[in-house]
Amino acid sequence: MGRRPVELARGIRSILDQEGVDVDVVCVGNGWDPATAGPALPAEVRTLHLPENLGIPAGRNRGVPEVAGDVLFFLDDDAYLPSPAFLADGCRMLASRPDLGLVQPRVVDPTGLASPRRWIPRIRKGDPAHSSPVFSCWEGAVLMPRRAFEASGGWADPFFYAHEGIELAWRVWDAGYRAWYAGDLEAAHPVIDPARHAYYYRLNARNRVWLARRNLPAILVPCYVGSWTAIQVLRWVRQPAALRAWFAGWRAGWREDAGERRPMRWRTVWRMTLAGRPPVV
Repeated sequence: MGRRPVELARGIRSILDQEGVDVDVVCVGNGWDPATAGPALPAEVRTLHLPENLGIPAGRNRGVPEVAGDVLFFLDDDAYLPSPAFLADGCRMLASRPDLGLVQPRVVDPTGLASPRRWIPRIRKGDPAHSSPVFSCWEGAVLMPRRAFEASGGWADPFFYAHEGIELAWRVWDAGYRAWYAGDLEAAHPVIDPARHAYYYRLNARNRVWLARRNLPAILVPCYVGSWTAIQVLRWVRQPAALRAWFAGWRAGWREDAGERRPMRWRTVWRMTLAGRPPVV
């Protein structure tokens, strides 16, 4: 959104400095024009101006047709790559593991603050350096084969913010691939409270409902929504204002149009269950 020019420049430079790969970079301006606003970007970086802020997932989707290459990498404007070998290492991983359709790296705070547990997208967090299959992803740094991105349908445009990484991971699994947490790859991102956004509680709840409505077999929809409703009530029972905002989003999730419905196959439900997390929680 053009509000972090210093961080944006650092993230772009970390991409341009990658070794052993050819990079094709586009900076998507979500509601602003990167070509005319703020400090000039490096000459080798193209820009895409979206006159309206379409939200995070839609912005990422709009950037994909603007770049070439068999591997896509999405990087938020406040993240960067500490190692110039990151993309080469990630591409080697994808080449040696054709079953992988999405890779999320381990995320660290560059100032040394403890990383939030939410950055490890699995129930049993364990050692952050341990790699494993996952069923969601932290969206700030994501590596994907283009074929897997296209097969999965990309990011969830209507979500605007929150939980688009869960849907993308689910759809990657449903396309026959696996989503992977790579503890041996590292991206940097500052520790920031996600609740800083006024719409945090509402969109978290709405998009939980939309996840189920868009992606699950009908019989599993109430199971998934019910389990997360119970979790949130227990989590915020002493924060009535947060619960009120959350339930306002919960109601909106049922009333508002969720967009395209692509229920996953029962085969995918079984694969996810065998891999450690059935899509009911």
